[in-house]
Amino acid sequence: MKKILLLLFVLHNFIFPQSAGEIVKKANDKMLGKTSQGIIRMTIVRPDWSREITMKSWSKGNDYYLLLVMKPAREKGQVFLKRKNEMWNYIPSINRLVKIPPSMMMQSWMGSDFTNDDLLKESSIVQDYNHKIIGEEEIEGYDCYKIELLPKPEAPVVWGKIISWITKEEFMIMKSEYFDEDHYLVNTQKGSDVKLFGDRLLPAKMTMVPADKPENSTILEFLELEFDKQINEDFFSQQNMKRLR
Repeated sequence: MKKILLLLFVLHNFIFPQSAGEIVKKANDKMLGKTSQGIIRMTIVRPDWSREITMKSWSKGNDYYLLLVMKPAREKGQVFLKRKNEMWNYIPSINRLVKIPPSMMMQSWMGSDFTNDDLLKESSIVQDYNHKIIGEEEIEGYDCYKIELLPKPEAPVVWGKIISWITKEEFMIMKSEYFDEDHYLVNTQKGSDVKLFGDRLLPAKMTMVPADKPENSTILEFLELEFDKQINEDFFSQQNMKRLR
């Protein structure tokens, strides 16, 4: 029996030379960098209409994240901030700062198919989930590991399960499926249009499609992305939310 278990262990390590957790961490580190800043265009697509939102983004690790809406004029100047376990929204038209409670993380962000959690990244795919390689598959021409993420007990997450497809060579997340606590599929996100941003290849376009409304979609396009430039933690403050332009 011991020999059989040893053989299975060796075969698994030969087929999957890296652990699922290592693969997810490499993909997450590549996507976030030590810091990141960029310009993102979001297009919300519905059967009868579509609209665009352009925003600036800044992040520092997994604890600090800030979004500034630049267009359209109606939402211009709105700011969203994550600072460790607290999340805030500044609305300039009424000069009001609103705290976003954890119960709102599954809500749609600005009427899109992305949730507040997707955009503000409350949960960590590295720390809050257990990871398991469940197969391999080709996505957008890239050989990928298929990895199941199940939340750790008591982890502050909104998803009951995530399945991600991460490329073997460049550790890019090319597809993710998000499931509720009963493991019913809620959203599918697909990456495409891979480009070089500084020293790393990443999908420049991410498309989210809800399972119950496949005719709807939201497209995120990364127009500019820079990584690992110095950003101080005090940049991510409530005071700075009101100063950003």
